[in-house]
Amino acid sequence: MSCCLLDFGRVQELRQVRDFLFPKHNNAGPEEEKTRAEEEEQQQSAPWLQDCVLSLSPCSDLLVIAREHKATFLSAKWLTDESGQEEMTLAVTWSGTLSAEEGECICSVICIPLASQKRSSTGRPDWTCVVVGFSSGYVRFYTESGVLLLAQLLHEDPVLQLKCRTYEIPRHSGVTEQHEELSILYPAALVTIDGFSLFQSLRACRNQVARAAAAGSDVIQPPPLAYKKWGLQDMDTITDHSSIGITTLSVFDQMKNASMLGGFHTSVKGSPPAMSQYITVGGGPYTGFYYAIEGSSQPLLSHVALAVASKLTSALFSAASGWLGWKSKNEEESVQKQKPKVEPATALPVRFGLPDSRRHGESICLSPCNTMAGVTDDFGRVTLLDVARGIAIRMWKGYRDAQLGWVQVSEARGERDLATSPSMPRRHAQFLVIYAPRRGILEVWGTQHGPRVGAFTVGKHCRLLYAGHRLMGVNSVTSQGWQIHTQQVCLFDPVNGALRAVTIPFHLALSDKKSERAKDMHLLRRVTTLLRSLLESEAQSVLLDIKHPAIKKQALESLLSNKNAPVSCLTNVTRALLASLKEQDPEAVDKSLLQFCSSELKLLQLYTDVQLLHTPDTSPTEPEHEDLARVGPVLQRYTEMNSRPCVSFAQDSSGPLPVRTFLSQLEWYWCITNVIFVCISGSFLFWGCLSGQSPLQRVCETLQESGISPQQLLSLLLSVWLNKEKDVLKYPDAVSHLGTLLSTLSSMKGAVDESWDGQCVSPWWQQVRTACVQSESSAAALLAALVAHRVAKNAITRLGESKFQEEWECVSLELEQWVVCIKQLEDVLALQTLLCLPSPQGSTGGAVTRCSVKTLLESGRGGVADCVSKLIFRQGVSPDLLRDILQRRGENDICVCVCVVLELLECVCQRFPNSLSPDVLFAHCSWENVVQWNKDPEYLEWSVEFLKMISNPHIQFGVSAMMWQTFIVKRFSAAAFLMEKVGKAPKDRLCRRDVGMGDAAVRSFLGSSVQLLQALMEADSAVEQVSAPDVCVEEVWGGAEGPVSIVELALDQRSVHYPLVQHHCVLASLLHAAMTFSLRLKPLSLFDSKGKNAFFRDLSSIQLLPSGDMDHNLVTVRQEVSHSATLTESEENGVKHSSTEDMWPSVCMELSSILQVNTDILRRHLVCELYNQGLDLRAEEVMMEVQDKDVLGSQLLVLTGQRLAFSLLHSQSQTKPNMELLARLPPTLCTWLKAMDPSELRCPSVPLSQSSRLINKVIEMLPENHGQYSLALHLLEAHTHPPLLPPVLASAKQNWS
Repeated sequence: MSCCLLDFGRVQELRQVRDFLFPKHNNAGPEEEKTRAEEEEQQQSAPWLQDCVLSLSPCSDLLVIAREHKATFLSAKWLTDESGQEEMTLAVTWSGTLSAEEGECICSVICIPLASQKRSSTGRPDWTCVVVGFSSGYVRFYTESGVLLLAQLLHEDPVLQLKCRTYEIPRHSGVTEQHEELSILYPAALVTIDGFSLFQSLRACRNQVARAAAAGSDVIQPPPLAYKKWGLQDMDTITDHSSIGITTLSVFDQMKNASMLGGFHTSVKGSPPAMSQYITVGGGPYTGFYYAIEGSSQPLLSHVALAVASKLTSALFSAASGWLGWKSKNEEESVQKQKPKVEPATALPVRFGLPDSRRHGESICLSPCNTMAGVTDDFGRVTLLDVARGIAIRMWKGYRDAQLGWVQVSEARGERDLATSPSMPRRHAQFLVIYAPRRGILEVWGTQHGPRVGAFTVGKHCRLLYAGHRLMGVNSVTSQGWQIHTQQVCLFDPVNGALRAVTIPFHLALSDKKSERAKDMHLLRRVTTLLRSLLESEAQSVLLDIKHPAIKKQALESLLSNKNAPVSCLTNVTRALLASLKEQDPEAVDKSLLQFCSSELKLLQLYTDVQLLHTPDTSPTEPEHEDLARVGPVLQRYTEMNSRPCVSFAQDSSGPLPVRTFLSQLEWYWCITNVIFVCISGSFLFWGCLSGQSPLQRVCETLQESGISPQQLLSLLLSVWLNKEKDVLKYPDAVSHLGTLLSTLSSMKGAVDESWDGQCVSPWWQQVRTACVQSESSAAALLAALVAHRVAKNAITRLGESKFQEEWECVSLELEQWVVCIKQLEDVLALQTLLCLPSPQGSTGGAVTRCSVKTLLESGRGGVADCVSKLIFRQGVSPDLLRDILQRRGENDICVCVCVVLELLECVCQRFPNSLSPDVLFAHCSWENVVQWNKDPEYLEWSVEFLKMISNPHIQFGVSAMMWQTFIVKRFSAAAFLMEKVGKAPKDRLCRRDVGMGDAAVRSFLGSSVQLLQALMEADSAVEQVSAPDVCVEEVWGGAEGPVSIVELALDQRSVHYPLVQHHCVLASLLHAAMTFSLRLKPLSLFDSKGKNAFFRDLSSIQLLPSGDMDHNLVTVRQEVSHSATLTESEENGVKHSSTEDMWPSVCMELSSILQVNTDILRRHLVCELYNQGLDLRAEEVMMEVQDKDVLGSQLLVLTGQRLAFSLLHSQSQTKPNMELLARLPPTLCTWLKAMDPSELRCPSVPLSQSSRLINKVIEMLPENHGQYSLALHLLEAHTHPPLLPPVLASAKQNWS
């Protein structure tokens, strides 16, 4: 194996990232449109990525690209390509502006994955923190979604570099265990933050943001950050740094340093002190080495500022600032303007360095073992430093603007003799990766003095991404059980967005030029070269010369994966290799290589034989079985439903199946999980037989000689049959061919256990049943089950005859299993036929639901009803129509489409009499409609109608209670609070903002809420009178296990507090009336404190409700609202009269009694308003229920006077009849009429008969001793004056019209 560069991911939407970070690319004028293709190509090749700051997480799941004040976060997603292989892609998940202060820009970015603290995933990555350093000195920490967690100002200079050191397992006891830390480099200072303190603070801040985003909570102050701040001295300029960690000098080095610093007579301490070592690069000197003795500086504690005003939670916090106790916006701004206190740095002089006055260091990259470091400079050199000795040990020339990275490779198991030295640790090799963008080359060098082991030609605008750290939060305990695979070095190509990892085998670090592995690697490259020229003999000889089994296997795999190599060449080379292996000593031969060659040779022979047998089959077919004739009508209807045009992705059938594809799919077949691959290989073997294009007998003989186990062949056959359902239904003879193949496979050696006696379940036939039960191809699964049942029955019959030799009918557990399986498949086929009904044009709903026996068994007792309810919703079947279908009524009045639904639904209901009983189906339809209404507020009316159709009060009560608690109460409370806030019926914009629907939808929703609560109260009252039903399913579906069904959940609901439900129903009626008639009211203000606190609570809880006499002021307000509702309702009735509006008077009266409003006053008010509208007949109906007739008579007397005054005094012209009638009226009556104001009448012109009838009613209601009784008599005389009044009224009516 050689060094290679492999693609492991791809960055999507790279152009959008570039356009976001460089807005100038979007400002293309009209003239530049013509050369857009050329400009795109130039921009693609331009080094725009070199102007950005990049950071890739060590887990390769997050990439950050930033420039100036903008940044883009790209997260990993797994997609399936055309060949069925999964590929990791990085897509944009967040982009925006990170700078918080004016003028600051991003200087450095680092991604730190944090380890999970959960027991089930200890030591695994939980989430990734993005640390960003700014030119203002701020260091801010973000989540993967761009949420700001905390911000720190530790120094008031621009941040130059951010680097992290995480925990590494010590290789042996002599290595000092390093602590985790985050180091921040400034131009003249270095800040190191303790990793444990940072880990705890980031977790606390993230948890706080999550709580605030959920519902708001009290602020939890996270622990402070512990950090050290060093003032780096004695260097002119600093550009980069590396934190080596804690080091301890040897005794000799300690004595040497003491003698050089203190002279000959200096004293030496007993134990060497522990020191933290830092290396910086820059100028004057070129490289500086700093040593900070542990304990010389106390850690500083920083106050962590929570970033609660992030974009994610700003809206929530601004709304909840009052009850959370946080500061106001102005106070927050004033606090932000005040910069935190910056602690002074502890001076740290440079101990020694590498002086070079002309050379200026640009970057430094520390090796994973902390023993070496690579340094780049402005002279185009790459220098390798020995960190412990502080010297340069190697230098490379010609690498201007180089980018460095390290790869650490562990020795593979088995490559060393562990038997002689089991305690010796595994060896590790360090490789330095250098990317030279000027030359467009990526090189891999062995250290310390090793040769170049790899070189790759890449683009000139790539970026080498090297993290230098792993997970933060891992310790010696959590790192033992599980090690995460992290990418050490990654090359990012902006041209195609590819992410490439450098893979280096360990043996390249070995210096033995005569090793067999090195020779084998040379031969492997030779084989690869020969394959390009298709030189069979030379490739065979070179392959046989390879000694190492692993490399020999790799060479054979390369040969077999060659797309241009013919089958004969592959067969000859594989046969020669197998022969050479058999000639060797059996103990010296690698068994895995021998087995691999043997299996590949059998597969090649099988491929050749099957490819030669593709000729038409002329053998006679068996007659149709009676079981197939029985299911024929259902299969025909299913075929018709699935024959409509649809989008499908067919495989490329332009040529025969390539041999390398066949080998890759059948090799280690039992590990393959991709259905498409299995179907392709099975089609190559079996589809010719099933479609009559290949001779059955010869193919079966070939398969028996192939050496493939019968179980694998059976699985392939069933995969082809079940995945080619449409093709199978087109060939009538395919069923008989399937029976022949099943019989042949079952007769193969090893298929059916010889000890099987028919009274136990056979694993062979259980495999067939399992495949049919799991398949979503209902028709193909049923046909396969019927054929397999017939073959199994014949085998059991032959087995019984051979044992008993008598004419006894053989009863077997195996046959009982087949009967149950076939019954389930027939039920599923009928259900699937119903579910395949096309949706009406323009209706909502998703794709057709596919089901199988397994999915129905796993969906619980309500799975069938859930599928049917989704179909009913998708078809737009109304509640009344569904009731008619279930009662088998209305066939003559239903359209053709509904007739199809009727027929199929009747068939399914006959097969599922218990699972689809009317109450169960109505309950599921009601629930499905309310679920869809929650997504799109439009279907709640049907949901309530379905709910009302449930006859059993227990089910109706439970479903209504769940609907209220799960979906209704949230929007209901939002509507109530909104109306309380605005004091009237809200407009459309406010309704959409607070409730999530328009004003018309809110009006309908409140009406449905009233009906829902009324149904809940009615069901609660009837629950005690009826026993709870049992949830039953059919016998063959008794093993269904899964989620609890809607009916079962409904039956488990707790009882409600009836007065509390009535309390909510009153509020719902008030809200509905306010929205219907646009009333001005604050609904919650109509209740006292007890009533307000009881709203929107759990209906099963016991709440304190208003009792006794209410406050007089509150009753007055309620009475005014009732009058307004009655007035508006009468106005609506005056314009339009319908059955729906007839309910409002009774609703108002019922509410008035509950709200302790005098109903008699409300009835008198309603009577007057009805007469005011000219609705005299309806007013007389309400008048019969009025108690206080005297007051009503006085009110109606005034209204009668207004009518007569309009006719006599307020007409447009004074006619002679008018003047004569006025002259004949008594003076008292004339004066009283002139005082009347007819403008208050909404219908002033009414027939004379209605006015005469009204005055008669008034005289009947007024007692004779009443003060206005005489006035009423005068009005009666005026209305009954025969000669003059008719022309007067006619004139007035003409003037009014």
